[in-house]
Amino acid sequence: MYRSYTSGDLLSELSRLQRQFQRYSNSSSSIRGFGRSEFPAINIGGTPESVEIYAFAPGLDPTTIDVTVERGVLTLSGERKSPLKSDSKTEAVHINERFFGKFRRAVSLSDDVDPSQVSAKYSDGILSISVKRRESAQRRQIDIH
Repeated sequence: MYRSYTSGDLLSELSRLQRQFQRYSNSSSSIRGFGRSEFPAINIGGTPESVEIYAFAPGLDPTTIDVTVERGVLTLSGERKSPLKSDSKTEAVHINERFFGKFRRAVSLSDDVDPSQVSAKYSDGILSISVKRRESAQRRQIDIH
């Protein structure tokens, strides 16, 4: 009546169930993290002085990316144009796995960052955003007299 699973069997079964769920719900999220449809992929980390956000957006013109901060939320938005001709009567697209179209990603920032201290740089397909932490939130050594 009950089936026991090894760890490999369990992951296979979970992946199968996920694919089945996606088929019926048109969902692209993944049980292992964000789905492939999330563009651009982002990494978020930090130092004692800042929060560092890296958006992986190869092939984008950096002038087409909007970075805004409002009410503690940093938003990346823009559009990636498709190089494929959709109105051509002689060409057909058989597989198109690269994301094209409008995108928007939002990141909630912690209360210890200063929204007026944001810098962004685009190099080699990576948008690097640094948000400085408030000076009052940074660690400081107190001298004892």
